Amino acid sequence: MRFKGKMHFSGKTWVLLVVVVHATLEVAAADVDPETNEVPDAGPSQYFHDQNTEEDEVPVSTRVVAGQAVSPHEAPPTTDKHQIEEGMKDRGVENEAEGIEKEDLPNQPPPTDAKIKEVPVVIGGTASGEPCLFPFLFLGKEYSDCTTEGREDGRLWCATTYDYEHDKKWGFCETEEQAEQRRLAEEAEEQYQATLKLINSTSRKSQKKELYEKLLKVAGMGHTKAMEKVAYAMLFGDYLPQNVPHAKELFEKLALEGSPKAQTALGFLYAAGLGVNSSQAKALVYYTFGALGGNLVAHMILGYRYWGGVGVPQSCESALTHYRLVANHVASDVSLTGGSAVQRIRLLDEVENPGSPSAMLEEDLIQYYQFLAEKGDVQAQVGLGQLHLHGGRGVEQNHQRAYEYFNQAANAGNTHAMAFLGKMYSEGSEFLPQNNETALHYFKKASEQGNPVGQSGLGMAYLYGRGVPVNYDLALKYFQKAAEQGWVDGQLQLGTMYYNGIGVKRDYKQALKFFNLASQAGHILAFYNLAQMHATGTGVMRSCHTAVELFKNVCERGRWSERLMGAYGSFKEGDMDSALVQYLVLAEQGYEVAQSNVAFILDQKQARIFSENETYPRALLHWTRAAAQGYTVARIKLGDYHFYGYGTDVDYETAVIHYRLASEQQHSAQAMFNLGYMHEKGLGIKQDIHLAKRFYDMAAEASPDAQVPVFLALCKLGLIYTLQYLQELNLKELVSQVDLDQLLGPEWDLYLMTVIALLLGTVIAYRQRQHQAVPRVPPGPQRPPAQPEQAAPEADQE
Repeated sequence: MRFKGKMHFSGKTWVLLVVVVHATLEVAAADVDPETNEVPDAGPSQYFHDQNTEEDEVPVSTRVVAGQAVSPHEAPPTTDKHQIEEGMKDRGVENEAEGIEKEDLPNQPPPTDAKIKEVPVVIGGTASGEPCLFPFLFLGKEYSDCTTEGREDGRLWCATTYDYEHDKKWGFCETEEQAEQRRLAEEAEEQYQATLKLINSTSRKSQKKELYEKLLKVAGMGHTKAMEKVAYAMLFGDYLPQNVPHAKELFEKLALEGSPKAQTALGFLYAAGLGVNSSQAKALVYYTFGALGGNLVAHMILGYRYWGGVGVPQSCESALTHYRLVANHVASDVSLTGGSAVQRIRLLDEVENPGSPSAMLEEDLIQYYQFLAEKGDVQAQVGLGQLHLHGGRGVEQNHQRAYEYFNQAANAGNTHAMAFLGKMYSEGSEFLPQNNETALHYFKKASEQGNPVGQSGLGMAYLYGRGVPVNYDLALKYFQKAAEQGWVDGQLQLGTMYYNGIGVKRDYKQALKFFNLASQAGHILAFYNLAQMHATGTGVMRSCHTAVELFKNVCERGRWSERLMGAYGSFKEGDMDSALVQYLVLAEQGYEVAQSNVAFILDQKQARIFSENETYPRALLHWTRAAAQGYTVARIKLGDYHFYGYGTDVDYETAVIHYRLASEQQHSAQAMFNLGYMHEKGLGIKQDIHLAKRFYDMAAEASPDAQVPVFLALCKLGLIYTLQYLQELNLKELVSQVDLDQLLGPEWDLYLMTVIALLLGTVIAYRQRQHQAVPRVPPGPQRPPAQPEQAAPEADQE
């Protein structure tokens, strides 16, 4: 979306802009107009994926058909087009033929290349001032645009009549200055593409730093994409020194040119108060314009804000609109492997429990597995192959290494390796060209030995006719065999067949059953299909809340989730400012683990990007957002912050509310213990020792780790209870009321003295008898005179 020159907006878009302005003035947002929308596809340059940059405009290169990713060259079953239509008719939502829903988003200006092309008027030549005629004939070839053919200086020209050779009527389409600018732009684009390919082809940090320095020079030439990448690199401290003010300047310049990425980034800066005064209203405006431009991260942020009511009125339907659009792109971009795993590492857990297993694999452990694989350990080969195929746990995706490990294991007869080789050939990649025949060969070999991955692969081959004729019965048979062994792809495809009625009678209950089974293994497309069913009320009662949660889960598995590992890497390297900014962006997108990690870094006062008096209020904000998503520790932290007055006033009543929520909803032992303490002291709640003991006992039952502190607290409580009892008993008054003369008689003191004397005599007699009963030690053998001290006891005894 570009703002140069005049802007032509539809009536509905003007309505949206008025609403946005109103939101700016009233610091509130209205729901997005859900009548018409179109999200433009990303340009060719975005097919180069760099995990270290903000990947937010994913090209739609595949179509989602009943929740599966189908490559363009595949022919889906003819019934797939009805997958969403039937469930959406009642809601009046129009669907595309292949099943991707048109999302309810506002109108935006048409892309530049979709506008009517103006015919240039030539400059100079033999027909100056006349318009070009397209097409025109030159050297036996027709040209429908200005060309540089036939000119050594590279200037664009055109003919003003059809036959140039006959009429010789021509002129330049641009001035010399425009030609120079175009040449510079072409040179910048060439350098950008070359540098980007090198960045994506290397994993060495030192090389990437050098390449980003080159990218910085390309950005200096005014190249938009290079400027975007450089600005994000400066914002995050990725391969360039972190420089938020400079990044802000670049974003502002790009935003004026209509860059959706820059508009989204400015929205983040205003939302987080980085380099600018925090303004949720301005953030909302920039996020809205970023979403209008097709930026998926902006849509995701708006979805989270409407879902949680962050700066806007809470609206489940608006959240569903934004999340569903992003989920469509994520689902279309994922392969049938289920997508890469998202590593959600909590910094709080890692710091407080350093011995706990991390989601990261240590380098020495990877080397150990590599050593085993080199020695011929088949299990190690298969494990490393899967690790490199999917990526994750600190290991980058590498199809070449995955192929090598699978090939070694397959040669040793491992059926899992054969099946995964079949999957790699079936899906294809930059390293391994797609080949149905080879894939079928490996699938058959694995399936013959009962391997569920191979059975599922054969099912896919028969379902889509990959190397074999389409046969739904055989596809169903192989998927059932795979599903019976618990293989997630078999479960997913069975759900798809029942959903669409392919080879079986349409049965939404069976589809729901198999999608639920596949979702338990974490398959993205299973979550996506379940979300669609709940959103449309297909086979289940319609539930906007459930659909949004499922779509949110899908969205959080997009490529931008790789930023979580980048932030964790910065944290491990001690670069807290870089880690904080990266986690802040993810927190804006609604990642609960990022919100809690932001709060933890601020709580520890490890970042220098914010002043010290800002840390606790900001931490409180993110603990609040994490707690709203069900994180128990965050809820307890909120209680602690209100108890001690961190970032807010001391408020014992609010602390009690948070502790009680954590106790009742998440059965937290820590919360129960804190409630016991507050009942004991009467802080924010009526003092009640009995209730205090009850909460202490509940904490001990909830967690074995709480038993020792609970025992000490109960001992203290028992002592306090005893003192209170004695205080209430009033011993002095009690003793004064007792008349010993009347109780024991007038001679009670003589009786007492006699008893004491008898007791004393008994003790003395007992001691004397015990002394006499000690046997005499017989003399030992003759000992050298050099040890006189050993004879001393005998002399004493004599």
